[in-house]
Amino acid sequence: MLLPKVCAGCGGPGLSPCGRCVGDLKPVGQMPAPEPLATLTAVFVYTGVGREMLTRLKYRNQRASIGWLATAMATALPEHLHLNALTWAPTSAQRRRRRGFDQAELLARALGRKIGLPVVSVLRRIDAAGQTGLNRSQRVAAPEFAVRGSPQGAILVLDDVITTAATLRAAAYALLQAGVQRVDGVVAAATPITQH
Repeated sequence: MLLPKVCAGCGGPGLSPCGRCVGDLKPVGQMPAPEPLATLTAVFVYTGVGREMLTRLKYRNQRASIGWLATAMATALPEHLHLNALTWAPTSAQRRRRRGFDQAELLARALGRKIGLPVVSVLRRIDAAGQTGLNRSQRVAAPEFAVRGSPQGAILVLDDVITTAATLRAAAYALLQAGVQRVDGVVAAATPITQH
C-alpha cells in the first residue's frame, strides 16, 4: 500500500515541501562563522514552515523533505570550498535510541550523495543529554565530542539547527585537535537568535 505524499511544512497533499511552503521560508545563506569554523552556511530561518518541517523530521520521523533539504544545502554552500569529507554533529546516544535515527546523519548522508563527498562517522557525542530544552547559557557549555579515527584535510560538519553555535563549535574544536586542517559548517536552519 502506497501512502500519499504529504508536505512536512503544512501537512497538505503533494511534494514536501510544497511550493507555497518553500515560498514562506526565510532564506539565510552565509553567516558569520564563529571560531573555529572557517565558514558557516544556513538554508533558512528556524521559524514557521521551516521549524515545522524540521520538527516533523526530528520528532515524528517524517523524512519526505530530506532530499529537498540536501539540495538546498548543496546550493547554499560557497562554491570555493575544497572539502575532503562530510560528517555530522551527532545527537546523544540516548536520543538516537529513543528516536531510532539521528536526523543530522540522515541529512549528511543525503547531502554527501548530492555533492559527491564521502560521509564519515568520526564524531561521538560525550555528553549524555542533547541541547533541546536547555537555555542559552546551558547550551553554550553543554556539547562535548570525541573523534574516532584520524580524519585529515578539510571537513564539512552538518547539524540540523543552529542556535548558539555551541554544538558546531565543539565539533570543530574536537576535529581540529584531532588533526583536521579546516572545518566548515552547514545547517538546515538558524534560529532568529543567530540572525543578529
